[in-house]
Amino acid sequence: MAFQPLTIGKYTLQYPIVQGGMGLGISWDKLAGSVSAEGGLGVISSIGTGYYENTAYTKKTINSRPFDTENFYSKEGLSAIIRNARKICGDKALAVNILYAINDYDRVVKDACEAGANMIITGAGLPTNLPEFTADYPDVALIPIVSSAKALKIICKRWTQRYNRLPDAIIVEGPLSGGHQGFTYEQCAMEEYQLENLIAPILEEIKAWGDFPLIAAGGIWDHDDIQKMMDLGASGVQMGTRFIGTHECDADLVFKEMLVDARQEDIQLFKSPVGYPARGIRSNLIQMVEKREGPAIRCVSNCVSPCHRGQEAKAVGYCIADRLFDAYAGKKETGLFFTGANGYKLHEIISVKELMAKLVYGETH
Repeated sequence: MAFQPLTIGKYTLQYPIVQGGMGLGISWDKLAGSVSAEGGLGVISSIGTGYYENTAYTKKTINSRPFDTENFYSKEGLSAIIRNARKICGDKALAVNILYAINDYDRVVKDACEAGANMIITGAGLPTNLPEFTADYPDVALIPIVSSAKALKIICKRWTQRYNRLPDAIIVEGPLSGGHQGFTYEQCAMEEYQLENLIAPILEEIKAWGDFPLIAAGGIWDHDDIQKMMDLGASGVQMGTRFIGTHECDADLVFKEMLVDARQEDIQLFKSPVGYPARGIRSNLIQMVEKREGPAIRCVSNCVSPCHRGQEAKAVGYCIADRLFDAYAGKKETGLFFTGANGYKLHEIISVKELMAKLVYGETH
């Protein structure tokens, strides 16, 4: 059985499937454009757009890495990614994922709106002032990522009081997702914080404010998982890791093969300079970091504010911007390879078209 369309703000998706925004460079024009073209919501990651097309849109680099925040989050790079995604999906809805923890958050939000993004998805912190930066673009749908009813309440209260606005949808992300978690290490393992137990209380909180869709994320892998989330009251799902296993995914083939080869025990939580636990593959980098033998840390890109210009990077043993770029570029030895908890289930690389058919109609389709 196929799923119902999903309406977010002024946009209706043919299928209620949102492709998770994956940075650095894992979901750029090719992946996001293809997902939107096939009836889902393609999501462009705003992380490291200065690297796009071999730093073609970067004014200054040091050792071929974008220098400082304005170049790392290149306005021209983001515009080019959105422009090229539009060549694939036309005027279908496209979203941009922007972490609240980044430096220049307000500028990057405005850059995305100006470049033609239809939706802004934002997590890694509570985006209590997001509507302020999209005021000139009333048609842009705003989608915060939350992990509790309390977080949603804070956002709705602030947005209502200050901007007379509510979210157009929310994404509820459980602790099986790839990359940064909205939970402590301990909470990631606790029953009450698992996705299926977060949905009901958050749906109750939505009712207190009105009615907007809840999109479930974290650990969703196939048609049956999507159906389970719908049965719990979700209007749609967000899936990241599964889309890495597509030809159109913007990551290097080495990244995709790392996932295909990964076993369940290879996928772990580890410390990140962003201050949240992060999930990825226990790669050569992680093993080097544990021995304090990781690559030299020099803050070139100044990417996230919680890192305090490289202080946290030195504390945890790696620079997240540099190591995510290495993963995107297929540098197996020094790359940081993010994946959701179910990444080990990936056994083949297929087209986005074929994957969407499997998700919508079942694996045998």
